[in-house]
Amino acid sequence: MNKETPEARRERLRQQELKRNPAAGGGLHDLIGDFGWKGTGLLILLIIVGIVIYLAFFN
Repeated sequence: MNKETPEARRERLRQQELKRNPAAGGGLHDLIGDFGWKGTGLLILLIIVGIVIYLAFFN
């Protein structure tokens, strides 16, 4: 009989799922962490420029 506790079983299944599909558990912090500080700065700059262009043409 299996002596594994329900908590340990859930954690083991969660770890297996993360190994099979690592992108599904990702969020904004993973995206920013992968970009680094230069990529994050560029992303923020592009968002600001996009908002300014949008407001200039559609306001």
